[in-house]
Amino acid sequence: MASAISSATGRATPRNSGATHTFAVVGSAEGPLRDFTRNLIGVLEAAGFEAAAETTESSVVLNLVDPAEPRPFRRHSKGTFAAALWSLPQMPADGLRETYPMLVRALANIGLCLIPGHGVLFTTMEQGYYLVPETDGRLAERVVERLLPLATARLVIDNVFRPDLEPELWQGDELTAELAAVGRRLDRLGLLPAPFPVEELVGERDLRHIKRLYGIGGLSYGNLSTRKDSRRFWMSASGVDKSRLSQPGRDILLVSDYDETRGRMILSVPPNARPRRVSVDAIEHWMIYRENPHVGAILHIHAWLEGITATEVNYPCGSHELAQSVAALVAAASRPAEAVVGLRNHGITATGPSLTAILDRIEPQLLRRVPMS
Repeated sequence: MASAISSATGRATPRNSGATHTFAVVGSAEGPLRDFTRNLIGVLEAAGFEAAAETTESSVVLNLVDPAEPRPFRRHSKGTFAAALWSLPQMPADGLRETYPMLVRALANIGLCLIPGHGVLFTTMEQGYYLVPETDGRLAERVVERLLPLATARLVIDNVFRPDLEPELWQGDELTAELAAVGRRLDRLGLLPAPFPVEELVGERDLRHIKRLYGIGGLSYGNLSTRKDSRRFWMSASGVDKSRLSQPGRDILLVSDYDETRGRMILSVPPNARPRRVSVDAIEHWMIYRENPHVGAILHIHAWLEGITATEVNYPCGSHELAQSVAALVAAASRPAEAVVGLRNHGITATGPSLTAILDRIEPQLLRRVPMS
């Protein structure tokens, strides 16, 4: 691309916030993308952001990428939110299929694709895909309004593995057996959408970088958990095929505590275990179980039900803000112990006495397509 907008960098405090947030722009652009990027910079500055002296100090990075050869931004901190930004001359025929690979190749948290005359397509790691329309000359403002809650969310994706699981649970119990059976049932019902083949889109080094940054074992969708006792619950691991949940301490993990100060989930595993990370939604399940003692199980799938209450913001999976939003909706339901709430542009979370009971209750009403907005 010809250089017209290129790396911008500084520091500031957003209005009504005690935290310091910064931004940086890397790469270069021309034409509509150049002008749009300038508008984004102006809106960010009006919101209290300033450019960072170095990209390593940035809260938010706008990575301007060439669609023909996207260059990844290798951030050094999970606290940096990277948005890949590019432009296409017309609306793609299969937008998600065309924009998702760009998101992955750019190693971004979100993809922003400018379509002049239409708006900006948002693409998230969870396969959220929606258009922020260009209607009144305020496109940059609307994009920043949708972007900043995501960019400033606090992730809770780190795990601590403690080899303190009781010997009688090393091979699992009746709860892990049910969890595995429901995983197989979800597969038979077509409720385990195939993940994008990320390993085909990026090299081994970039794949390791993605897994480290997002705290994932792979890009799979949906998760399930079941309460063990008043404090602990079994939960599916991250990146594992939910139809093949077989080994407790590896595919199915016992969440035993939450280190709120450091933002880490505590897992109890057998000695010498080689566990996968627990699902990034563990913090959400932790909050729901703690606030609702009558909830016995939680199921999250990428499907929908008509008439459900949904979150207002599509916060990233694994964020404290998403967990709070979903837990609040569950608590506000007429029957929190048997609730179904929507996650905007994502899917549903359902509670019940058991995983089997949840699926029996909601299966007849499930819609396979999640509405995007």
